[in-house]
Amino acid sequence: MKRRRFLRDTVLSTAGILYYHPTPFVADVKGLILKSSRLLGNTSQQKGKTPIKNALWYEAKEIGDGIEYTFEKGALAAYQTITADMLLDGKHTTNFIIALQEGEKGPAFKLQFKLLNQCSARIRLGTGWVDQNRWKMNREGAWLNPLCLGDRVNLQQVDRMILSIHRNGGRRARWCMTDFIATSEDVPQLSKLTLPQGPLLDELGQSRLHEWAEKSRSISEVSERLEKQLDYSPRQQWPESFSKWGGWQEKTFEASGFFSKKYDGQRWWLVDPDGHAFWSAGLDCVQVDTEANFEGLTSALQWVPDPDSPYKAIFSDNGKAINYLAANFIRTFGPDEWHDNWAQIALSELRRYGFNTVGNWSEWQIARKALVPYVRPLNFNLSNTKSIYRDFPDVFHADFEKDAQIYAAQLNETKDDPALIGYFLMNEPTWGFSSELPAVGMLYTNSASETRSELSRFLQQKYSTEASLSQAWSSPVTFSRVESGTWNTKLNDNALKDMEVFSERMVYRFFQVLTDACRKVDPHHMNLGARYHTVPPSWAQKGMKYFDVFSMNCYREKIPYNEVKQINEILKLPVMIGEFHFGALDVGLPATGIGHVKDQEDRGKAYRIYVEDAAANPWCVGTHYFTLYDQSALGRGDGENYNIGFLDVCNRPYSELVSAARISHENLYEIASGKIKPYNDAPEYLPKLF
Repeated sequence: MKRRRFLRDTVLSTAGILYYHPTPFVADVKGLILKSSRLLGNTSQQKGKTPIKNALWYEAKEIGDGIEYTFEKGALAAYQTITADMLLDGKHTTNFIIALQEGEKGPAFKLQFKLLNQCSARIRLGTGWVDQNRWKMNREGAWLNPLCLGDRVNLQQVDRMILSIHRNGGRRARWCMTDFIATSEDVPQLSKLTLPQGPLLDELGQSRLHEWAEKSRSISEVSERLEKQLDYSPRQQWPESFSKWGGWQEKTFEASGFFSKKYDGQRWWLVDPDGHAFWSAGLDCVQVDTEANFEGLTSALQWVPDPDSPYKAIFSDNGKAINYLAANFIRTFGPDEWHDNWAQIALSELRRYGFNTVGNWSEWQIARKALVPYVRPLNFNLSNTKSIYRDFPDVFHADFEKDAQIYAAQLNETKDDPALIGYFLMNEPTWGFSSELPAVGMLYTNSASETRSELSRFLQQKYSTEASLSQAWSSPVTFSRVESGTWNTKLNDNALKDMEVFSERMVYRFFQVLTDACRKVDPHHMNLGARYHTVPPSWAQKGMKYFDVFSMNCYREKIPYNEVKQINEILKLPVMIGEFHFGALDVGLPATGIGHVKDQEDRGKAYRIYVEDAAANPWCVGTHYFTLYDQSALGRGDGENYNIGFLDVCNRPYSELVSAARISHENLYEIASGKIKPYNDAPEYLPKLF
């Protein structure tokens, strides 16, 4: 170790908070040990043996409870990674946040994450993440869903770190953890797991930490269920009021041979290819979608077959993911016929539940083959155009228009298909999750681009002289500094207003170019928008006028009536909900997803409230539920492990949810036309775990 580094760390140790020390839990890594300065709220430190070495037990219940670490300002600036080992007790998830903050009331960068229960995890926070240029970081083992939130911070000004409970569903959380350490290098992944209660999943893919009445008890039980579902599949039918395409037989418009939209003077409708009014009740992820990311977690699985066996198809992501739903089908139908039988069962179950749309993230090819209405996502991958902030591309670069043409070519495959309702341009652009405007993020994180050059030209047109610009921004600014180079200057209110106007231009061009390219390839089908993660801010809305339908993912108890009305008034477009869901903790999953209710009966009530209220909304033309299947209790690629499906990993339907959905779908068109009122017996919505 260099002498200068040793002297600096020795000086810091006099504060009593940071110590130069080889980490006790990562061999051959040295750095600054961060010891807690105080416990927050009702957090308590508990005695008792911990399953991981050099750890302490903590217990807390309230949001905001946690541990604060204080240190000399700027102490973390020279380090690459902050890390600790943790283990979450119990059997339900807790959502944590680590905050790096500039003083007691200053801006704070936040890293949100969750953990698998009863499994050791290594937490890591890269200090470079504070630039906010990425939203979602990579899951690692039992460390799940790491998301970058909060503010951009200057590490030279950071003097405290806080680990706190963000969400816990109102339940007490108990965990053990080591001290945090700041290191000048990355740290290795855990080489050996600690599993106090043994493997986390059984051979069927179910949780071993939970017990519930409907848990499948044997392979033979699952196979018998699948064989019955296949036998019954030809007899499952839509409600009688549905047309060939799932539209409403009682109301017709001019037929175009493709799906379209129509405002009838009272409300918006979609129109099916034969001219019937259509309201899209969809189910997302109609695919064999229960993959568990088991990289670094092999010992957490009770059964892992040989990848070269008849179960070869259950492995994906270069052998990092395993799919127990697929395994259960292979056990029943064999390696050659299982997928075709799955597709037949899946589509028959959708008919039985009353869904008329195969939603996003689905194996839409099976819907096309069966002439079932479907939507499809386009793969947003611009091979030549660089991103300038998160996933926002350099839209003023000449390569962007070329890439847009390549991107739009995906539509050639389905441009003549009458079963296709429309296509989504993308899903939840990550620049939309930022606390910063796209133009601001670009200025701070992108040193040179055509879009920065365009920003400089925009400011020259507005201010003419650098003196005028500097006066407005309360800082010495040149047009060349705006155009390129590292930007560290804080932006005042006038500057932020300019950035908002330019961000609007960026979004406008972004969607205009993509939409024009798509319509040249496919003039028949509807552009269903970008599936924004919420109601978008005003600066993002105007560029969305190019869509045929405005789409957003809306994880609330109901869609927001006034905001949906406002979107329609601004854009003159109907609204489609791309995702929503409700989960519970009564069937063997550690987390509920975003919507949280007590049990499966209340999931059914929540579904009816959401869908029927949306159908009664004159600006809404569809809701698509996320998802067909529960996620794996071990967590998908990023770690989500929610009870949000209509079916579990053993293909067992949640009967209460299925019955409720069928009632809603049978009444759908009479609700949309105002003939009957929507369901109003709402469940109790519980504190969120997301």
